[in-house]
Amino acid sequence: MILIDPPTWPGWGRTWSHLVSDSSIEELHDFAGRLGLPGRLFDEDHYDVPVERYDEAVAAGAVEVSGAQLIRRLLASGLRVTQAQRAGRSPGPG
Repeated sequence: MILIDPPTWPGWGRTWSHLVSDSSIEELHDFAGRLGLPGRLFDEDHYDVPVERYDEAVAAGAVEVSGAQLIRRLLASGLRVTQAQRAGRSPGPG
């Protein structure tokens, strides 16, 4: 299932949501591709989605969940990439 949290994450003069799959990274990439999200918005286990694209993602089938629920579902899926695993990467918008 594709999940999206509310656009509450600030960065680069915008507000962002996180788009994840609780099933597979392939499902996430497929969904993001259908939305036309550029690959640069992918950050190892999620896509950063600017506030102006939030409604479009929901209309396309992303399920709205809280930020806490999104993280719980991502952790339970085994797809979460931890901060320790991200070490050495440049930060993304979210």
